[in-house]
Amino acid sequence: MTASADYGRVVVLYGGDSAEREVSLKSGKAVLDSLTRSGLSPQGYDTAGGDLSGLEEMAPDRVFIALHGRGGEDGTLQGALELMGIPYTGSGVLASAVGMDKVRTKWLWRSQELPTPDSVTLGAGSDLAAVVERLGLPLIVKPVHEGSTLGITIVETADALKAAYQDAMHYDSRVMAERFIHGEEYTVSVLGDMALPSIRVEVPSGFYDYTAKYVSNDTLYHLPSGLSDEDETELARLCLRAFEVVGCHGWGRVDVMRDAQGTFWLIEVNTSPGMTDHSLVPQAAAHIGIDFDQLVLKILDTAGSR
Repeated sequence: MTASADYGRVVVLYGGDSAEREVSLKSGKAVLDSLTRSGLSPQGYDTAGGDLSGLEEMAPDRVFIALHGRGGEDGTLQGALELMGIPYTGSGVLASAVGMDKVRTKWLWRSQELPTPDSVTLGAGSDLAAVVERLGLPLIVKPVHEGSTLGITIVETADALKAAYQDAMHYDSRVMAERFIHGEEYTVSVLGDMALPSIRVEVPSGFYDYTAKYVSNDTLYHLPSGLSDEDETELARLCLRAFEVVGCHGWGRVDVMRDAQGTFWLIEVNTSPGMTDHSLVPQAAAHIGIDFDQLVLKILDTAGSR
């Protein structure tokens, strides 16, 4: 991917109405500042309220999507941009919609025999005792369509499962329970057709939640991750395949757990990762000599390569 000398009118989409709005505002500002440093004259557009008439009036030649969560990362915005004929960064309509749906992402991965933890969709009439029997304890309860670990609970006892389900329902009408993987957490960023070096995430509290991701300075990001060359290659291949199966494009991130036996387990794919000072894609890119401003331009290039 070679950065073009003339991007035309560039608009950065950020903010929005999702539960990840505050993170998106930070990502958007970082991208706007970066593009300005690179000599462009970008404009920002907050998609809060869902009204894109102002964006259409701006007539951008391409947009950088710095939105996270529903309304920006789930295919709805991508569909609107397709109808308006505006090139945009990241994955298309289908991959964005699937990637935002943790259950359907797992269905696709399992159809291709890719390793991902067993899971159960929860509902008001679910037999919670049967869920515990199937998945074991601890287990994880998650909103199906939420990111940034919002609404996620690690359930240690059977009695705590109902409360975790009800808490997740505050974020989404669809909730899932997933088998808990004891082990180390890794994330692999994808840029074009290349997997960037893996990062091992270490959290003193043991849970990589919203605070650990965006607020705490105690979270440790090991880069290099400590994997052997053989394991690093295996993980890269797995994540690129997982990215491909979902149909993702341009850039993104795949989160993985590794159990005590050394098996890698796919957890989820992020089609519009964060670009804040705590974000992982910029860290991985910097490790191979791609600074933040170069990374932003490389991502912007993907808007013209769909």
